[in-house]
Amino acid sequence: MEDMVVQFPIDEKKQLTDRREVRFLKEVWRQITFGVGAWGTLRPLVAAVLAAIPFLFLGQHFNRQHRKGVDWFLLQIPLALTLVLWIGLWLYSIYDAWLTATKVGIDPEA
Repeated sequence: MEDMVVQFPIDEKKQLTDRREVRFLKEVWRQITFGVGAWGTLRPLVAAVLAAIPFLFLGQHFNRQHRKGVDWFLLQIPLALTLVLWIGLWLYSIYDAWLTATKVGIDPEA
């Protein structure tokens, strides 16, 4: 009767650990960038900066919400008569552009 000896190479175990570390780092990077690369972290900032340009609502167009951008552009005409309401709409458009841009990587339906 012969005894069978099974040996596990140490190098394979080290490679498995390396793979887990790489997968972990990839997952951390995906979570930080909302799954769309480095652009995911900059997208909300770009949307907010574009939305900060008065009268044009470019942040909504940047987020591909063209209908909302056009509606708000037309809504600002009567609101311009009351400066307080127009400023409120403008500030809300900056917030909305930033919020929508942060949701793009998380929820494709946004």
